[in-house]
Amino acid sequence: MSSSLSSLRWLTLGAFSIGTEGFMIAGLLPGLAQDLNVSLPAAGHLVTAFSLAYAVGAPVMAVVTAGLERRRLLAFAIAGISLANLLAALAPGYAGLLAARLLLALSAASFMPAASGYAAASGGPERRGRALSMVTNGLSFAITAGVPLGVLVGQRLGWRATFLVVGGLAALSLVGILSGMPRQPPGITAGLGERLALARRPDVLAVLSTSALTVAGTFTLYTYLGVFLAKVAEIGPEGLAMVLLGFGIASAVGTRLGGAAADHWGARHTVIVGCGLTLLAYLVLSLGASLGPAQALLALLPAILLWGLASWGLMTAQQARLVALAPALASVSLSLNSSAIYLGSAMGAAVGALVVADNGVRELGWVAAGFSMAALLTVHVCARRFRSRLTRREGD
Repeated sequence: MSSSLSSLRWLTLGAFSIGTEGFMIAGLLPGLAQDLNVSLPAAGHLVTAFSLAYAVGAPVMAVVTAGLERRRLLAFAIAGISLANLLAALAPGYAGLLAARLLLALSAASFMPAASGYAAASGGPERRGRALSMVTNGLSFAITAGVPLGVLVGQRLGWRATFLVVGGLAALSLVGILSGMPRQPPGITAGLGERLALARRPDVLAVLSTSALTVAGTFTLYTYLGVFLAKVAEIGPEGLAMVLLGFGIASAVGTRLGGAAADHWGARHTVIVGCGLTLLAYLVLSLGASLGPAQALLALLPAILLWGLASWGLMTAQQARLVALAPALASVSLSLNSSAIYLGSAMGAAVGALVVADNGVRELGWVAAGFSMAALLTVHVCARRFRSRLTRREGD
């Protein structure tokens, strides 16, 4: 691999730190809530606040920072991530931790799109896929390895230690970006008006709604997965880390399979199958919650693997659907999809908090299943609108 591509390992490390922090907090919520003397739903709002700030902040930050040289922007963003993790580790109370997560969200919303853009421009047309994969691999590694390890560190040393570790990784990424990556001029960035115009297109809006609803179902349950498994199957912290490892591996496999399936069978059919399998997984999880701990464990573990495989696989196909709808505006539509994903994350975590506050931990799977059914409906709506537009064009 050329030196230009090997220097992107610092972006891989930055993405790894962001992904690890963003997903591991679900396994830390019970201890975090107890230490900060807040309710579990209130602790869950830390996920909601982060996701909502990212969803709104990503397009705004892209426009605000459009004129910055790319390496400088990446350095500022990863420095903010390192600082935010340090502030989170030292937070004296809930309000301080919430403020740190908001800073983290805005910094991550600046870093991830800029990292992908930098990688795409560095690799050249013939190596663009490999360059982009170095950024996405950071998130994949975070889900498969960073999250389980983060949960184990949090259980052994306390939740504050996990933020210190992630902050240290981000600081190391900062050093590498400044010392090992060449400068890169800013590219062309779409304005807010162009982004909003595309988002208002009915067919694009339907696909974005599918993304948001799918992720909402995931985070309704994932945010409180540790509490759910402890209640239903009596799985402790170390068992939770193993479950998260299995979920992460299944998610990584699903991401690969989703892309291949979209190329072979079509993106829309892949999304339909993915939504259907995710719905099946939620139904099994919900039915398993009514069993005894031993029997529930036998039902829950395969369902969690299926959930990770299907939910992440269909998101790859979702990207293909958006690109097909507006090939010339692919970068804009994919950034909108990122915002839709984090909006869904915020929605799911908020709804999950309401369910948990009502002593309905066992009902989380049913609520997640409702989101999956709604996602399937939006796929049908998008197909109907597309056929209607095609019929009008043929009649002209």
